Amino acid sequence: MKLSFLIYKYFPYGGQQRDLFKIILSCLDRGHKVEVYTLNWQGDVPQGVEVKIVPVKALSRIKLYQRFTTWVLAKLALQSDRIVIGFNKMPGLDFYFAADPCFAEKADTQRGVYYKFTSRYRHFKKYEEVVFNSRARTEILLLSPLQRNAFLKYYPDCSDRLHDVPPGISRDRMVNSNRQKDRDQFREEFSLSADKLLVLQVGSGFRIKGVDRSIRAIAALPNELRRKVKFMLVGQDKPGQFKALARKLGIEKQFSVFPGRDDIPRFLAGADLLLHPAYSESAGYILLEATIAGLPVLTTATCGYAFHINVAGSGEVCDEPFDQSELNQRLSAMLSGLKFSSWSQSGRKYGANDELYALGEKATDIIETKAQIQHELVTALSMSSRRSSS
Repeated sequence: MKLSFLIYKYFPYGGQQRDLFKIILSCLDRGHKVEVYTLNWQGDVPQGVEVKIVPVKALSRIKLYQRFTTWVLAKLALQSDRIVIGFNKMPGLDFYFAADPCFAEKADTQRGVYYKFTSRYRHFKKYEEVVFNSRARTEILLLSPLQRNAFLKYYPDCSDRLHDVPPGISRDRMVNSNRQKDRDQFREEFSLSADKLLVLQVGSGFRIKGVDRSIRAIAALPNELRRKVKFMLVGQDKPGQFKALARKLGIEKQFSVFPGRDDIPRFLAGADLLLHPAYSESAGYILLEATIAGLPVLTTATCGYAFHINVAGSGEVCDEPFDQSELNQRLSAMLSGLKFSSWSQSGRKYGANDELYALGEKATDIIETKAQIQHELVTALSMSSRRSSS
């Protein structure tokens, strides 16, 4: 098949982008021809993939996305037998990979009353409706039950087009025989003595990932415990306002920020707890990556993959609606009880589940199956039309 993937922006450290990469590799392995349309591509390009940078510009993000869609759909209209797979909601898709949460739900639960009068709301609601409304024919790949429930609440007629796909975490996050050596080297590199507790947070887009919540929770720790804690944040975003908050709350010397990087397994080995109190997260790969690495996790119920933490027994999940005091209390209790918990052992045991690594293959299965059905339907209709005309 000829497959055209659409994504606004690609960089190697986002969960959405990593999912795209895995699915592309699986499609290439099966002999399909792959091209990607994007506004910006950072990082390696898989051999055999044609990346096409869409040459549009605009002063606003909304206008940029609209021009992107118009330009790409015009190009694709000139090509036949193309299967179009979008990683952002937009018109013209045969398949949509739901890397983002339900916009309609976010608008209702996380925005003010006047938000629905803005051009931003109108744009994103329109682009979501064109994928999910009752007249749409786009097949939708979902990452979590949390997404399924939200989309069915706002678009109940789309149920037949929803397809669950498993996670696609990398096996290099699993514990290996070098774990203790990696941990010792990491902690020596960052001058972390044996009595220090390293709290780690990983993810790009610091606001939506709840970095402010993390900083407040660490600042709220009992004095003796707080002095032992080091907080490392790894991801792509501007950290200025979060450094300012840490300074305001008196923990700036314990807070370090690192841009996106490729050696996350070292951080997982060197840390004592993963903190991920996101406001909203369709999946949250880092929750599973920490789990299979044996790193205890503290997260929020608004993360799509939070249910894995409960099933695995690899940490704790804060209730919804979120309460900062609950996060504060859970963080304090978990840090105090690390030596006596089974979180690490339970997480490593959970990592033996092969389904955790099967995203690329399963997603490609769905694309192939549904595309074949669509092709057969179009062929049958065409033949019927020719017989009727003759």
